[in-house]
Amino acid sequence: MLQERSFRQGFAHLGRLGLSFDAWMYHTQLSELADLAGAFPETMIVLNHAGGPIGIGPYAGRRDAVFGEWLAGMQRLAEHDNVTVKVGGFGMRLFGFGFENGALPPSSSELAEAWGPYVEECISAFGVQRCMFEGNFPVDKGTCSYDTIWNTFKRIVASYSADEKAHLFHGTATRVYRLAGI
Repeated sequence: MLQERSFRQGFAHLGRLGLSFDAWMYHTQLSELADLAGAFPETMIVLNHAGGPIGIGPYAGRRDAVFGEWLAGMQRLAEHDNVTVKVGGFGMRLFGFGFENGALPPSSSELAEAWGPYVEECISAFGVQRCMFEGNFPVDKGTCSYDTIWNTFKRIVASYSADEKAHLFHGTATRVYRLAGI
């Protein structure tokens, strides 16, 4: 759809109107979003759910291969300064971590170990000023509580500076969505 002429004609109006575009893509579609970002560098694009590295169906049991494909797509996308990433959504069954099948909900330590590599690579590729943590609730509720998600993010970035944490937890979102003064 991102390649269709009619979509792009409509998309062209967003930048002129000062609007952003939120995109929910799977890792297999990241090159399409990179192409769109390159064609419209004046339009802010927000990639949701860390670029959707799929871990179920034909991708189940292929975590390392998918991680490599996802990372290559994210790095290509990060070349476009008009793209920002919502880092989260890892509690969705789609990601294939399987925590929703446990007898007990996972701890923030367990989640930080599983999700940490994805979070770190997002931040490494895009920087803290182009990443924002997201709470994907109620969808992530199948894995853990809202508090556990935020405690997981806190654990992952525990060694970051106060300024870096400020960008990740609120600053980037405030800037991108023009929330200052609201």
